Amino acid sequence: MSVQPAASAVEEGPSVFGKKRGRIRGWVHEVNRYPVIPVLIMAVMVVCALFAPLVAPHDPLFGYLGDREEPPVWYGEGSTKFLLGTDQQGRDLLSRVIFGARISILIVTIVVAIGGTVGTALGIIAAWYGRHVDEFIMRLVDLTLALPFILVALVAVIVLGQSLTLVIALLAVFSWNGFARQIRADALQIKTTDYVSSARVAGASTLRIMWKHIFPGVVNTMTVVASLRVGSLILSEAILSFLGAGIPKPTPAWGVMVADGRDYLGTSWWIAFFPGFSIFLLVLASNFLGDWLRDRLDPRLRQVD
Repeated sequence: MSVQPAASAVEEGPSVFGKKRGRIRGWVHEVNRYPVIPVLIMAVMVVCALFAPLVAPHDPLFGYLGDREEPPVWYGEGSTKFLLGTDQQGRDLLSRVIFGARISILIVTIVVAIGGTVGTALGIIAAWYGRHVDEFIMRLVDLTLALPFILVALVAVIVLGQSLTLVIALLAVFSWNGFARQIRADALQIKTTDYVSSARVAGASTLRIMWKHIFPGVVNTMTVVASLRVGSLILSEAILSFLGAGIPKPTPAWGVMVADGRDYLGTSWWIAFFPGFSIFLLVLASNFLGDWLRDRLDPRLRQVD
């Protein structure tokens, strides 16, 4: 009688471990199936951007020279007062990185909204009217793609001076072309569908057909292009700030922080590393999310689970 419980425990053990392995495999499958990690990263960035004054432990613009170049907390000389250390002016790096997220996400949101709206409208107009209108809009797209963005930005800053408004305007001018080209391709297919032809026969106005019949068919494409644009816009803003043609100092933008820390890489590497790593994380997460959206929303690329 005493042997039977032991035998049942031995038989039950593998099944318990098998269930645990099954749950782990199921969890891994869900992580691979859905962009859990990219969404989590972007959610943390958005929360930091929205509630930066509440989340940041210090004023990002205030620094005490006696605290300059303090290392992160895990170093022997570091302290819990400055978890990621301080920069060359004694300002808290964690607070500046958090406020830097606010700047980057603000710029990206405004630029994507402007570029997406203008590009989608022009793409639908080009597809609908065709001929000379289509030719003019597409040649305008080719012109903006051919212009060297960095050179134009440097000239604009020399003439107009550094400002957040100028950065947003420059990025918006060079961001609508991708939307216009992709939306035009989809709108050309939708234009020939039966329900659009029926709307024409029924006497629907051009504006109504564009808004009620063509635009809903290109929303998925617009969403995918917008998500894929986020990473390139963040990099573009960081490059401009790094070159001194973007966000003016002492605003805590990530590109400005990397530029400030490049002369201290040998002694205080954390000044440039943490804002640069934040750029890397946000761009990587947005690209992964954009790829997932493209696979999910495009029927031609939709993967079978």
